[in-house]
Amino acid sequence: MIKKVDVVVFDFDGTLSAGDSNVEFGKYCFRRSWRPWVFLPVMGVAMVARLFNRPGLWWREHLRRFMTPGMVKKFAPGFIKEHRRDRFGWARDQVAAERAAGRMVVLVSASPDYLIPGLVRDMKFDAVLCSQMDPARPWKYKFLCWGPAKVTALDTWARENKYIPHVVRSYSDSCTDMPMMDIADEAVWVDRKTGMRVGAGK
Repeated sequence: MIKKVDVVVFDFDGTLSAGDSNVEFGKYCFRRSWRPWVFLPVMGVAMVARLFNRPGLWWREHLRRFMTPGMVKKFAPGFIKEHRRDRFGWARDQVAAERAAGRMVVLVSASPDYLIPGLVRDMKFDAVLCSQMDPARPWKYKFLCWGPAKVTALDTWARENKYIPHVVRSYSDSCTDMPMMDIADEAVWVDRKTGMRVGAGK
């Protein structure tokens, strides 16, 4: 049976938490392993490619080309514990308030599946949708949950669970989330540096 549900959608990096978990995890690895340093030339080329193709996949993967399953297993737990401290103070309470009002809360993030679920496990989201990585090659995307793909991920989740979602509110810090913000009754914009709400509207 198909069920109509009210949904509130949250971005993570810069919206619920300061910084970018992808970038910060890269820095975390640089401080603990020699391997990222070897890949600096590849990363330099990837950064140049980024200038010409912001939505692209190639440069994203090659910025993370140093990543191995062993590094994820070794470093991700410690990073998750450390990065949780960067969460904005209002974040957990706001998620809880939306749930208490009878709405489903869904996190939709471009960050990878080896980071995001652990970073928000205590926040009790009804669904956590994020980029899916190849476990054998954790630098390689199976699904990049970015831009319009965030709406695709939300639609897929709703269809699989037999929901007809009514997106009451979306929270984000970035214009790259406009597709996600456009489907909501209310778009709530957050300053990624301070965590303060800077605007709302349709």
